[in-house]
Formats: sequence, structure tokens, C-alpha cells
Amino acid sequence: MEHSVVHLVRHGQVHNPDGVLYGRTPGFGLSDLGRQMAQRLGEHFADAPVVHLVSSPLQRAQETMAPIAAAHPGLEVHIDDRVIEAANVFEGRSFGKRNEILLRPSSWWALRNPLRPSWGEAYTSIVARMRAALADAASHAVGGEAVVLSHELPIWMARSWAEGRSLVHDPRRRQTRLASVTTFTYSGTHLVRVDYSEPCSDLVPVKSKKFRPGA
Repeated sequence: MEHSVVHLVRHGQVHNPDGVLYGRTPGFGLSDLGRQMAQRLGEHFADAPVVHLVSSPLQRAQETMAPIAAAHPGLEVHIDDRVIEAANVFEGRSFGKRNEILLRPSSWWALRNPLRPSWGEAYTSIVARMRAALADAASHAVGGEAVVLSHELPIWMARSWAEGRSLVHDPRRRQTRLASVTTFTYSGTHLVRVDYSEPCSDLVPVKSKKFRPGA
């Protein structure tokens, strides 16, 4: 049975000097470093047998996809809302240098249930849409490879599901660095393998041990 390979790629660094939790907010594109990451990804996939391209509708994902698409000029980039960033009630706001926003009484109701989580889209909902998007991409890449541009939390949810890991997690422990590649290999409709790589590891800034939304 032929295999399908789906590369789930996180976008490059975003220009966000105010540390806003940008989420689905429009207008957040790549920084200069992010564009370097995108170019590196274009080179990384240039000689791969890519037959299908998919991107989140958000600007930072489409800008990261651009060099990959340029290396495969015969392919159309399909926009898929299923791989968009997770919804979040704090979207568009800055958390402050010490995450002060979380200490305000007005925020406490949104923080009442970290298992769902209550501040945004349910983890189970993210998994459901990502599973469907991955299966669809795999069906379009039989005998070849698909590249899907997405975002940190949806990618981690997809990997957590695939590896049988709990969806409830510490955000600081996600293995989804900027411009990383999480690869799902299918045999027919069955997921048989998950791999992870960092083509831009030397470009990624050292991440603080403290969780900083919007960083």
C-alpha cells in the first residue's frame, strides 16, 4: 500500500514588538527573522516530492508558505480554515512583562477550567479539525508529500493525539518551535509514524522558561 507524507509546519517568527497574543487577529506578518526562516523552509522542501500545499488563512502562515510554493510553481496553495490558530478570549491583548493580565479579577472566569480550556477553543475541537485536515491532505498526497502551514497549538494537539499523549499540557513543554516540521506518515488511511525536525534550529531565538503569550 502506498504511503502519504504530511508535513505540518509552524510559521516563522512574527513581528510583534508589543507581545500581543495575536491568535486569529489579522495583520500580524513575519519579522525579518521570520522571513529568513521562511526562505530556509523553501530550500528545505525544494527537492522534496511535494504534490499538495495547504495553508492556514492567517497572514503569517501564508507568508511562510510563499517560498515553499515558489519552489513548486506548478502547485496551488489551498487555504484551509481547519488548520487555523486556536480561538482565545485573550486574543489581541498584551499579557504584560509578568503576565499581569492573568492576575486581574476580570480574567479569572476565563481561567476557571484549564482542562477544556475555558479561555479558548476546546482541545478536543482542535484535534477533530486537525485530524480531518491531515487525513484530507494525506488523501491528496498518495505516493508523495503534502506541506500544511499551521500554528503552534493546533500542531501540538495533532501530535499529542497521534502519540496518545494527554491533551492537557504545560505550554512551555510543547515541541513545536518556530518553523519546525512535524511529519505524519500514513499507509492508506492509517497513521503509522510521527517525526519532528527543526530546519531552522540555528535561527530560532532562545525561548524563556516562562510562558509568554505572543512571543
